[in-house]
Amino acid sequence: MSTSLFSLAGKTALITGSSRGLGYSIAEGMAAAGARLLLNGVDEARLQASAAMLRERGYQVDAFAFDVCDEAAVVKAFESFDAQGIEVDILVNNAGVQYRKPMVELATEDWRRVIETNLTSAFVVGREAAKRMIPRQRGKVINIGSLTSELARATVAPYTVAKGGIRMLTRAMTAEWAAHNIQANAIGPGYMLTDMNQALIDNPSFDAWVKGRTPAGRWGKPEELVGTAIFLASEASNYVSGQIIYVDGGMVSVL
Repeated sequence: MSTSLFSLAGKTALITGSSRGLGYSIAEGMAAAGARLLLNGVDEARLQASAAMLRERGYQVDAFAFDVCDEAAVVKAFESFDAQGIEVDILVNNAGVQYRKPMVELATEDWRRVIETNLTSAFVVGREAAKRMIPRQRGKVINIGSLTSELARATVAPYTVAKGGIRMLTRAMTAEWAAHNIQANAIGPGYMLTDMNQALIDNPSFDAWVKGRTPAGRWGKPEELVGTAIFLASEASNYVSGQIIYVDGGMVSVL
């Protein structure tokens, strides 16, 4: 079988929260598969530095600093894409935050912040992308879920609820957009070696728990999401929609 089935040549991919971490790894992988990148983040300096690193490798990269939690900023960004003739073929809703606190100590404002960043932003950015994809009758939406799209863990209630919502948002997108040849799917990463998880990685007891609980016996590497992301962004997944693929070393599959 030709690898051209997985090529992203000629496609433009917008990856939110892509100046570092999982988003950067996914962006780098998609660029290697031929995609033009639209990087996004809120830290302008870090975003431009990440874009420069990718350009040095010969990739076509543009950087757009806007807050995915600011609906007006999202709408303005897509209007800017329109004005520049940029068509988003692939959207990766990756931007997210974590906040650890027992529910009885959790302030409503912190609950809302996590839900807005991890779930509502995916709806808003997805909506704006789909408005443009529907007339073209093609598009790929990849939402980034989590193990907590499937399983709950103490002290991360808003994150768990948001990522569970991502699973159902993906299905809702499929219900409305699949008829327009737009495939919406999600990726559920396991415990990954990222800055967001650094405190857990450095905690000997938690590190031991992750390695003992994961059948693969280790943490995942951000670049290990790339193959799944390319599959879901490419023509290889044209009849796949509404699914969440867990890239977790087998954790959700076993007791």
